[in-house]
Amino acid sequence: MAQQTVLKSSALDMLVTRLQTLIQAPSITPNDAGTIDWLANELQLLGFEIDALTSQHGVKNLIAKRCFGAGPVMAFSGHVDVVPAKSVGWIVDPFQGEVVNDSVYGRGAADMKGGIAAMLCATERLCQHHEHAIGTFYWLITSDEEGEAEHGSKYIAAHLQQQNVQLNGCLVGEPTSDKHVGDTIKNGRRGALSARVLVSGIAGHVAYPENTVNAAHIAGDIVSALANLTWWKDAAGSKTHLQVTGISVPNIIDNLVPSECEVTFNIRYSHAYDSKQIQSLVLSALSKWNANISVTWERPCEPYYTGNKGQGCFLSMVESAVASVTAQYPALSTAGGTSDGRFFSSDFTQVVECGVRNHTIHQTNEHVPIADLKQVEKIYRGVLARFFIGSNSAI
Repeated sequence: MAQQTVLKSSALDMLVTRLQTLIQAPSITPNDAGTIDWLANELQLLGFEIDALTSQHGVKNLIAKRCFGAGPVMAFSGHVDVVPAKSVGWIVDPFQGEVVNDSVYGRGAADMKGGIAAMLCATERLCQHHEHAIGTFYWLITSDEEGEAEHGSKYIAAHLQQQNVQLNGCLVGEPTSDKHVGDTIKNGRRGALSARVLVSGIAGHVAYPENTVNAAHIAGDIVSALANLTWWKDAAGSKTHLQVTGISVPNIIDNLVPSECEVTFNIRYSHAYDSKQIQSLVLSALSKWNANISVTWERPCEPYYTGNKGQGCFLSMVESAVASVTAQYPALSTAGGTSDGRFFSSDFTQVVECGVRNHTIHQTNEHVPIADLKQVEKIYRGVLARFFIGSNSAI
């Protein structure tokens, strides 16, 4: 039987309390439910300058900045918005953040309010031990990640560019861990692209197929061609996958050859490609049916990739911080869905995603073990110590 846990007042209690505060705000995209103002206040108390950007289409964004002195620039990127949650099937209210069996339950506990709470505690420690810190620290938070992501981090990145702000490193607090905390971090994400192929034929009676062009038959050939595409530029650890997501014929009648059929598909593609190259490859494979098809592309998300570099490598700092807490270096991955990291990645900016386990995200009874939260906070403290203080010991 699930057993609720009562915590004693401590630094650990503060970490849990902050996560509970965030969960108790039902911030379903794009509504931030007060979380942006709450974070702004918490960061302001830690000496951050607050730039609460004007709401865009119901989305609230936050840029908070603290300068410790001349030096490199790092950002923590995150989102307070969550996917919806119905109470059916939950062992507790999804928007209460109750502690059950030493885990915090609630929508967003793992994706990604747990990461925000952990970084807030780590940031507090940095600000308490900032005597030898150099550089500038940004918090970049949005309420538009789980939706179309048009008015959140994309808008924040454009704002920073207008201000001539260049980030050396950006840590995204997405839930990247698999079996245990720190076993996997993301040093990139594959691109994503969806499409609709409308196939046109000639309708007619099924008894006289010689007078028809069956759109469904053409669609079947198209599906086969799509499934057998070769992605020759794939990079190791970043494979391209195309999945057909729908085949539909309107107004199905069992004695009528269909004149229309729609095929939908989604491609998650390696960072070795960009969206234009992907479109070109697909259109080339479908060119034999050009007279019968029209293709509409949807929801493009470009990939990003962060490799190792020499001095001041942010990826190496994150790897080292993870190893210092878990005694094991993390696996590097670009798998999974898209993330807001793509908006901040550039030839100048190294973007790395690191957070709690992702085994319950978007699910009923989403939760995060308190022990995992504490480990992630320690990893974040290690990253901040390495970046701002040059110390391999966590602050």
